[in-house]
Amino acid sequence: MYHPSVLPKLEQCPALVLNADCTPLSYFPLSLWDWQTALKAVFLERVNIVAEYDREVHSPSLSMKLPSVISLKQYVKPARHPAFTRFNLFLRDRFACTYCGAEEDLTFDHVVPRSHGGRTTWENVTTACAPCNLRKGGRTPAEAGMHPRIPPHQPTTFQLQQHGRAFPPRYLHETWRDYLYWDTELEA
Repeated sequence: MYHPSVLPKLEQCPALVLNADCTPLSYFPLSLWDWQTALKAVFLERVNIVAEYDREVHSPSLSMKLPSVISLKQYVKPARHPAFTRFNLFLRDRFACTYCGAEEDLTFDHVVPRSHGGRTTWENVTTACAPCNLRKGGRTPAEAGMHPRIPPHQPTTFQLQQHGRAFPPRYLHETWRDYLYWDTELEA
């Protein structure tokens, strides 16, 4: 449990990494660096410190507060299209089976099975729960009478960022909140 008078352990002090325009490098997973990597980047003058923890680290000649938010000095242009990974596929489909909407026991399904010439691409792979994947088997959607609710497509990095914002992390340090725009109601 967090209490302001209790200093966090060093492992509990990651730095939120922002691009040079002060937007997060990624929302999901949230772009975080451990405290050692953040300090190294500070000393190499690759980042600016935007906010700090109350926690300090000490060397024989230096005492320094740990950065909680850092921004890159050079802008990193995000890739237009994200890598085709299982995680990004689940994120595109919002961590739900595209056949029934279940959120447990997820896997992926080739809409046109590989045995029918289907390829492993954004446009042919979709998120499926294990029961739906088993029920569809090696059949086409028409043969199985099962069609994805959302047609598979190649998402943009922006679309994945938008989807990721709907899944805020379990822990948000108070200094991060000004840089993260979750889909939650704002306080008056």
